[in-house]
Amino acid sequence: MKVIIFGATGMVGQGVLRECLLDPRVERVLAVGRTPLEARHPKLQELRAESFLDFSGAEAEISGYDACFYCLGVSSAGMAEAAYRRITYDFTLAAAQVLARLNPGMCFQYVSGAHTDSSGSGRTMWARVKGQTENAILALPFRSAYMLRPGFIQPLHGIRSKTRLYNVIYSLAGPCLAALMKRFAPGLMVTTDELGRAMINLALEGYPQPRLEIADLRKACAGK
Repeated sequence: MKVIIFGATGMVGQGVLRECLLDPRVERVLAVGRTPLEARHPKLQELRAESFLDFSGAEAEISGYDACFYCLGVSSAGMAEAAYRRITYDFTLAAAQVLARLNPGMCFQYVSGAHTDSSGSGRTMWARVKGQTENAILALPFRSAYMLRPGFIQPLHGIRSKTRLYNVIYSLAGPCLAALMKRFAPGLMVTTDELGRAMINLALEGYPQPRLEIADLRKACAGK
């Protein structure tokens, strides 16, 4: 399987990239982003994106892939809706639309969030915008598309978030919170490893429904 990853320098993307490089079922990985990766691997290639709104100059490089793991995202904290929508909706759809045209047999996976508003019309800004993004992706002519809605994500192997506030929270409370959740509420948490494995399995094995909550992600991680 040949995979494209958007957002491979973020916390989720780092975990997904790591699992793709470790999994022998993934033969090639193209990481699309603006920041160079620290990782080096024979099956890893990078594509430096000049713009996340226009991929017309990179169509040859992003053709011929079986799956796209879209992990690019931003926290809505302190952001106006227009700015948040530009990154969350506009960037995502610009990539998804060109990939659907170039790779109609592709499995496209979008890392959304728990409590996303599927109606796309609720009061909570981030949930509304993510819901609109999910709906727009699902309307595209991909072979399959999955909307992933993780809740608490535990970063492993030294992976860090690009959001400073999240790093502070994970540094101060992350280990204790993860231990408590693992003991008392294991169904509400996934690790970066588990999320990466779930995405690979989804691309290869599929799933009965397009929107996956945490319980579904854990099932997908286990595979068939």
